Amino acid sequence: MVVYLKISLKIKIAFVIYSLLLLFAVTGVDARNPDLDLGNKHALLDNLKTGGFIIYFRHGEATIGQDQPNLNLNDCQTQRNLSHLGKEQAQAIGDAFRKKPFPIQWPVVSDPYCRAKDTAEIIFGKKNVTIEPQLAAIEKLKVEGLPNVEKQQILSDLTKRFETPPARGSNTVIVAHTFPPDVALGEIPNLGAVIIKPKGFGNGYEVLGRITPEELIRWSET
Repeated sequence: MVVYLKISLKIKIAFVIYSLLLLFAVTGVDARNPDLDLGNKHALLDNLKTGGFIIYFRHGEATIGQDQPNLNLNDCQTQRNLSHLGKEQAQAIGDAFRKKPFPIQWPVVSDPYCRAKDTAEIIFGKKNVTIEPQLAAIEKLKVEGLPNVEKQQILSDLTKRFETPPARGSNTVIVAHTFPPDVALGEIPNLGAVIIKPKGFGNGYEVLGRITPEELIRWSET
């Protein structure tokens, strides 16, 4: 019995040591992942130079005002608008693209909400932005109780847009809103970007990566 207890104790000690070593190893891998991910994202952004992608941006931080029941897309006073920080974010992204330009299919497309339009105009210049009213429907996806038929129609229209390749050698840029979790492109942080590879009409699209504004700025400085 004593021998058995000693052996059992040794096994338990060995198991604890092994578990600690495994935890250390996993932690070491996790610590390196951010650098690996960042390298991959930089490579993805470098590929924008060849064209053929869609860059979908969420607007900058918007905390000024609120979307009112009588919301009028032509009246910014009835909407939630960019904060001072949101404008600074957009300016920083604009500066990043001026440091590291890539071919864009002009004009850049924005949804009609003021916070999206203003974001696009700060980054790319007012004369380079066109408004796409259909993109306003993205906000409807967040409405509780939205009829499934209407939801599917919105998603179908978006799929057609995301599967359409830009002009050869250029990239499509869209500035609009985030999505509900697990719907279309999912949740996107303020001025985060989703890089999409269109596969052509009827063939869908592929999400290649998600870029935070901080990652994009670091990329422009390399």
